[in-house]
Amino acid sequence: MKIISVVGARPNFMKIAPFIRAIENYNKLLSTPLSLGEGLGVRPINHILLHTGQHYDGRMSDNFFTDLGIPAPQINLEIGSGTHAEQVGQTMIAFEKVLKQEKPDWVVVVGDVNATLACSVTAKKEGIKCCHIEAGLRSGDMNMPEEINRLVTDRLSDLLLTPDKISSENLRKEGTAENKIKFVGNVMIDTLEFNREKAAELKIKDIIQANILEEQNDKINFFSELNEFGLITMHRPSNVDVKEIFSAIVNWITEDATLKLPFIWPIHPRTVKQAKEFGIWEKLISCKNLLLLHPIGYLEMLRLNMQAKAMLTDSGGLQEECCVLGTPFLTLRWNTERPVTLLEHGGAGYLVGNNIAAIKRDFEKLLTEPRTPKRPELWDGHAAERCVEEIVKFKD
Repeated sequence: MKIISVVGARPNFMKIAPFIRAIENYNKLLSTPLSLGEGLGVRPINHILLHTGQHYDGRMSDNFFTDLGIPAPQINLEIGSGTHAEQVGQTMIAFEKVLKQEKPDWVVVVGDVNATLACSVTAKKEGIKCCHIEAGLRSGDMNMPEEINRLVTDRLSDLLLTPDKISSENLRKEGTAENKIKFVGNVMIDTLEFNREKAAELKIKDIIQANILEEQNDKINFFSELNEFGLITMHRPSNVDVKEIFSAIVNWITEDATLKLPFIWPIHPRTVKQAKEFGIWEKLISCKNLLLLHPIGYLEMLRLNMQAKAMLTDSGGLQEECCVLGTPFLTLRWNTERPVTLLEHGGAGYLVGNNIAAIKRDFEKLLTEPRTPKRPELWDGHAAERCVEEIVKFKD
């Protein structure tokens, strides 16, 4: 059996790493003298990792391969930046050539980036089975490009592997055939559990020194010695592309939040660009209790999250990690495709959008919240093994 797995952007790397390990373990099991597959026609998996190159900045992708122990992709389409249409179109053109040459049995896509959409469409046009890992997530917001990617990918895929029961139910409501839906758990948590001990060995000071913006060097000692700090990640257009919204959030962070809790902010290139364009970069740089870092590696972020008292984020993956680690968090979005991480569904976070009054109200709650890890069903570190099992036993 030949499988091509597709990664395109940072979140994909964390999801594909445990899947690769699960394939390796599956092949090792088949090669043992008393293998369960012996004589049953069970074949080893020939796996090819393909990187579309959607994230082309070294700080945004290369270090993730190193951190997660992912082998270098056998194929890199080197698509790079561009509009949504440009990325999808160029990926489809390049990926079609790969499929015609490699002729895989399966294409496996993960998450909801442009590569996910492009490669699922191309696979189906070539008559190749498609499996979507992390299927069924829904925000209900068609203004999110990711929501369109999720809907189209799920509609086309032959096998839909869901991270939670809410996602499985979303697919049923959309009329998806029951035999296509398999609840396997969350592969992101596989990666967290696999790397927890390694991340714990990192020193906060080393992370800061390796990633600090030059303008922030005078803050190294203060932040390196903190026992309590908050974390910020923010890059979505809804938060950083409108001057009035972005400025209001920055004003609250610099004039209110950081007076109650120092914050570390690994800042996305898009966010830096917009802050400079809107004339609020200097306010961020000069805030005494705010430390700005370059984008950091997976292990470094995990280490910071393991100690953080609170998280402010518009990242879906970090909502999941905060939930399992027990870090109280605010989701700076009006909706989320991961409701299982919110307090009303047994999680650890609040959904506040970019409404400053709501942010202020629930931030005060975060400051008194104890760190209480929450673990949804099947978020047990073995989801990738179930993914491989479902692909192997799949029947049309």
